[in-house]
Amino acid sequence: MNEEFRGPAETAVEQCLDLQTDESCAVVTDDKRLPIGEALYEAASAVTDDAVLLRYPPGDQHGEEPPAPIAAAMRDADAFLAPTTKSISHTRARGDACEAGARGATLPGITEEVFLTGLDADYENIREECDAMLAKVADADEVRVTTDLGTDFTVYPGDREWRDDHGMIREPGSFSNLPAGEVFVSPETAEGTYVVDGTMMPHGLLDNGETLTFEVEDGFVTSISDDDIREQVETAAEEVGDAAYNLAELGIGTNVAVTELVGSVLLDEKAAGTVHVALGDDAGIGGDTDAPIHLDGIIRDPTVYVDGERIELPEGV
Repeated sequence: MNEEFRGPAETAVEQCLDLQTDESCAVVTDDKRLPIGEALYEAASAVTDDAVLLRYPPGDQHGEEPPAPIAAAMRDADAFLAPTTKSISHTRARGDACEAGARGATLPGITEEVFLTGLDADYENIREECDAMLAKVADADEVRVTTDLGTDFTVYPGDREWRDDHGMIREPGSFSNLPAGEVFVSPETAEGTYVVDGTMMPHGLLDNGETLTFEVEDGFVTSISDDDIREQVETAAEEVGDAAYNLAELGIGTNVAVTELVGSVLLDEKAAGTVHVALGDDAGIGGDTDAPIHLDGIIRDPTVYVDGERIELPEGV
């Protein structure tokens, strides 16, 4: 194992998963993320004799289903960790594994920098930040987000439940992204404009002054200022129609260990002091829309109002 990876890998296996000696653990990775997969496998093997490492070619897009043997291994394990190039967070394979009682985490798009930075954190503290934020938003009828760059965007959760992603994955069927640290909802509907000025794929970290603007009506994105993102959504729409334009998520970052955006959606969406908005699939996060994409955009320096009252966000970037 790369010695630099030992600490983050042990954090994931021992603190986050709380893996036990009598449990099985499947580490799922691909050709581009193999060093991280191997580090997690070695950390898991130090705890249990029933650990496996499964490797497959990188997927073509986020949300693409992994091969059937991978899905079966995740479903049959007590715990799983999935550092992959393309996200499998919002796949049926991941959902079926958790429904079968497996607990685990995906690490979509994880880089060595993000692995070292994002998992060098106290996840008990992150859980406390999530609990505090959840208490502020859990009963909201509406949540409005504004910024000086033109965001004025309101989501209506309706009967959808706010969820937290604190990285402590200790109960059967529980799931998290790692690095973790957010509170989020898949709203029933949304209206307004959101302007991304942080990180969004395929661009990564946006240059200073660069923005991406999205218009939302009746819970669907109706206008996308960026050609590359619009093309991704149009391609998905050829398969699933309007579901590709679904306003899927509003999230609030609670990871106070993230002190700057680095261009990784996985890490940057967790940064305290930011919010993120996603379009596309929400079936894995409390919604009812299936789509082959889930595109998060991170917004810096937001002001957040819950039922008209401004709330304080954790101090962050």
